[in-house]
Amino acid sequence: MQRAWWSRLGWMAAGLGLSLGGAWLIAQRGLDAQRAAFETDARIVHRLLSQQVVQHDAVLATLALLEPERGDALPRLSAIYPRLLQVRERAPASAWGDEALARAEAASRASGRAAMAEGDLAQGRYTLVRGSGDSAYALVIALAGLVPDADWPMDRARSPVQVALQWNGQTHTVQPGRPLTHGWRFDFDKVVAAESQPFHAVATRWVGWGELPWLPMGAWVLAVAAGLAALRHALRLREARQRAEALLRLGQLGRLNAMGEFAAGLAHELNQPLTAVLSSTQAAQRLLTDDPPALDTAREAMGRAAAQARRAAEVLGRLRRGLEPPAGAAGGRARLDLAACVREALHLLEPEIQHRGVTVRWLASEALAVQADPVAIDQIVHNLITNALQALDRQPQGTRELRLAVQREGDQAVLTVADTGPGLPPEVLPRLFEPFFSTREGGLGLGLTLSESLANAQGGRLSADNAPGGGARFLLHLPLDPA
Repeated sequence: MQRAWWSRLGWMAAGLGLSLGGAWLIAQRGLDAQRAAFETDARIVHRLLSQQVVQHDAVLATLALLEPERGDALPRLSAIYPRLLQVRERAPASAWGDEALARAEAASRASGRAAMAEGDLAQGRYTLVRGSGDSAYALVIALAGLVPDADWPMDRARSPVQVALQWNGQTHTVQPGRPLTHGWRFDFDKVVAAESQPFHAVATRWVGWGELPWLPMGAWVLAVAAGLAALRHALRLREARQRAEALLRLGQLGRLNAMGEFAAGLAHELNQPLTAVLSSTQAAQRLLTDDPPALDTAREAMGRAAAQARRAAEVLGRLRRGLEPPAGAAGGRARLDLAACVREALHLLEPEIQHRGVTVRWLASEALAVQADPVAIDQIVHNLITNALQALDRQPQGTRELRLAVQREGDQAVLTVADTGPGLPPEVLPRLFEPFFSTREGGLGLGLTLSESLANAQGGRLSADNAPGGGARFLLHLPLDPA
């Protein structure tokens, strides 16, 4: 049960890890795509703004060149460039009425290019001044119409990108965008390509949770769930097939061993009466020898009976000798971890344990190595656990518990298999390991007999009693590996 719980937990952890990892990568790719689109729009905006503000320098330079005609040119500039709210001129030998314009003209003459007067970006306007000869010119420019909507790369009303022009601590919002208090933020900040108008073109993009690629992310999670479910199903089918094959092999070995025990018991049971038949016929033969009537016929009949009896005894003797291992043979022994053998048997019987609602509880589990035949130990452990599960069938649900322990006792390893079933009646205990004795209806009574024989063959012993808290308890003693 605990193994199955850890298995489910492992599958859940794997699914969660793969789902979150893949979803994060998909979300990251979506964010990267949105960032790339934002940066492309921001660069276009910067280029357009740079192109427009550079035109203001060209207008002022043109005014400086048009000495005789500039009086006619001034009114027409506003018609050509609607963003030019006003075109002002300082005539020679006159002065600006605004101190800010005078400072901007001085800066323009010092740098040799136009200079910005103190503008009001919050109101969407600023003034650009250029000194030329004895005169000076000023353009009052509206920021709202700096770039026509037809040339703007985004929908000003619905685009989530906020665009602003910043200068000298002042800000003019060109596009409001959609500011958020959570999510991911992309920023772009670059000075426009006009030294006379050093505006910072600032763009900001917020990506909210609702803009993540939820559809591909959900599809990935479903694909992971489906893939893991298919993989787990395939693994469970393979595990079930392997478990069934192992149980089949174990059952076949059990049946063969049971047949051996059966034949040995049958030979033992029949040898004595056959011997008596032989003795009786031989005695009858001797008695009939003294009787004159039909002596030859009686002698011949008794001779045939004696011959058949000897033949039956010889056949049964050969059967028994064929089932017994050669003297001194140790079998295919190997170094075994006794607790590992028990866990393997529990794994094979896991469907039975879950179906019966039995709780497996380890009282002790030491790593003890024994020298034994792996097949024999598997057979013993399988029989003991199966008997315990069958005994628990008579108990109500919720009280069925299989208790296991592997401990050291001197130079021996002891496996304890106990259950919380009805226990063993006192009259049953002395006959528990007799051949063909069973307390279960339909049982052959050979499983425990076989297990005891196998345990003895490994140099150990198998015993049974009632556990202190109730239920049956079987103890398998095996010699520890000398190494």
